[in-house]
Amino acid sequence: MEIVTKRFLLRDFIKEDEPSFFAYRADPRYAEFCTPEEVAPSYTRELLCLFGQWADEHPRLNYQLAIVDRRSLQELIGCCGLRRDSHGSDRAELGIELAPQFWGRYAYAIEVAKALIEFGFRDLALKEIRGISVSANLRVTRLAHRYGFVAIGTLPSPDWMCERGWSQTEWQLTQESWESVAALR
Repeated sequence: MEIVTKRFLLRDFIKEDEPSFFAYRADPRYAEFCTPEEVAPSYTRELLCLFGQWADEHPRLNYQLAIVDRRSLQELIGCCGLRRDSHGSDRAELGIELAPQFWGRYAYAIEVAKALIEFGFRDLALKEIRGISVSANLRVTRLAHRYGFVAIGTLPSPDWMCERGWSQTEWQLTQESWESVAALR
């Protein structure tokens, strides 16, 4: 599975991605919006196993892909995905995570998000893409607005988020609104 953008290759994870994946998930900056359990090496290992299982599914419902720089195919920038398993065949959840050293740089997330959204609506025939973000993550809020996502609610937040005054926002992008936003560009 591969999606090619101007600068990136979005592809299934390979063994060589593991050290970089573990490294950026252990970075204290990455941990800001996570529970301690979510950044533990055992959890990261479980995620890689899960991503491999998803890649082997037939039919495939979930796509969690490594983001690598096309100029240096060994450099892992982060990962991204569209997951349909609990959303039905015409709806998916979008997720993008970049290694902290790439946050806010050169519109990486913008390019990756556009490629995933196009893949979801064009190739997977999705009618709706959703996402969940932490209210304090303003980069995600800006990205969501850029592509026409609308906030459709606040989800119950875990205690650790509430203690910081944060909540979880659920975002929605329909195929129709995506086409409207695309027509304006």
